[in-house]
Amino acid sequence: MDFKRFRLIYKLITKNKKLSEKRHPMFERNRFMKIFSYGIIAFMACYLIFFGVMFANIFTDGSKEACDMLNQSIIIFLILDFFIRFGMQETPAQEIKPYKVMPIPMNTLMHIFLFKRGWNLYNVFFMFFFVPFGIMTIATTPYFGVSGFIGYILGIWLLFVLNAYWYLLWRTLVNHHTIYFLVPIFIYAAIIFFGMFADEWLFEGSMNFMRGFIEWNPLCFLAVAVAIALMYVVNLWLQKKLLYYEIAKVEKVKNVKSREMSFLNRYGVIGEYLKLEIKSISRNNVVRKIFVTGVIITLIFCSVTAFTPAYDGGFMRVFICIYCFAVYGIMTLTNVMGVEGNYIDGLMSRKESVLSLLKAKYYFYCFMLLIPTLFMIAPVVTGKYTIYELLGCLFFTPGCVFPFLFILAIFNNTTMNLTQKIQQKTTNSKAQFFVSLGAMLVPMVVMYVLVMSMGSIWGGVVMMTLGLTGVALHHVWLKAIYKQFMIRRYENMSSFRATRNS
Repeated sequence: MDFKRFRLIYKLITKNKKLSEKRHPMFERNRFMKIFSYGIIAFMACYLIFFGVMFANIFTDGSKEACDMLNQSIIIFLILDFFIRFGMQETPAQEIKPYKVMPIPMNTLMHIFLFKRGWNLYNVFFMFFFVPFGIMTIATTPYFGVSGFIGYILGIWLLFVLNAYWYLLWRTLVNHHTIYFLVPIFIYAAIIFFGMFADEWLFEGSMNFMRGFIEWNPLCFLAVAVAIALMYVVNLWLQKKLLYYEIAKVEKVKNVKSREMSFLNRYGVIGEYLKLEIKSISRNNVVRKIFVTGVIITLIFCSVTAFTPAYDGGFMRVFICIYCFAVYGIMTLTNVMGVEGNYIDGLMSRKESVLSLLKAKYYFYCFMLLIPTLFMIAPVVTGKYTIYELLGCLFFTPGCVFPFLFILAIFNNTTMNLTQKIQQKTTNSKAQFFVSLGAMLVPMVVMYVLVMSMGSIWGGVVMMTLGLTGVALHHVWLKAIYKQFMIRRYENMSSFRATRNS
């Protein structure tokens, strides 16, 4: 490969990526989210520095070397890094597609995007923890010194690069088939159980391996380098395969039988929109994955709550109860009207069709609450929640949480891409951020105050009363939302068109 050409293309692609972000129609209105994101990153970096110093002081008083005590559990940092990456990074197969029309060899493009993944700044984010920790426990000790500190930081960085390629492999497979979502859960659970609880080989092995970085043991560096090379080659092969599948459209397409769902015909226009919601989940890749993810999250939290003492008391107990009912609505309704942005012109051609659409969406999401209700039976049976708390959350969610989320139908004006196989970039607005945050925090605070002050029975009864009031008045607040949407319809339609193919 010509290094000069590789360097030139690399700089060109980096420049194009920055320009594409600046020229995006939503760039101006998302500056708040960008500033807020930078603030969160700075806040997390300060926290990591604080914890690095704190851990160094705590472990110094132990019988072992402070760095050895931390290195015993290095797997915890890698697991945390792995799951934090979820939803934050795109895969090279999707990023390369626009460049296929240019006279650039596909191998060169693939190597560039994989190389960028290895040099991503996120791979050094946890250095805000390890650098101050290493300075206080390695660089300042006579036995290790500065050279040991440099080797330690270099080894940590290589481990996070390896983690980045392992995450990329898994994320690509998950985008291809949702069943791969469970793979890292089983792998990490097995490693922790058999390596830390059933036996302690993981503690000893991690400590010795990380000590090898500090002592500049070439075998330790070589082992990680070989693992990175293997992951790089596997990712290169898989990304090429998926790229050809997407471009040539040779992916296996599921034969979705057309179901008339005639039982919904009696509801007229609202029934037709209910059919559209159901077909959207069964046929659209993006919408289906959001639905499956919401169901899996609910099932995991309900199972952990029912069969473990993890969330037995305090605010977290209330958090799980509300979260299980509201999570799917929050994941989807924060982008309400985003799917409809693909055909907003046809939707606006009929009088009050948007009002019928909003009613159909509301009825559909109310019906979907049956799923968390069934899952929450297990925590109720095991005594973690009372039936009154269950019913309180069941009715409070559609009556008090959903109205706030449906307000976003007025402000959302970004089209959701339904054909994109790989995770697409989101452009959250201030309204989406604050409304979704309030939809989670306010119900939790209300339920916590009611349960603590009135008990689980009367607290649940009050929540049921508030929720049933909101449900009974859904015609009123949905019509108010519809009227505000119509006031902004031309502005929203223009933005929907602008972001339809961006």
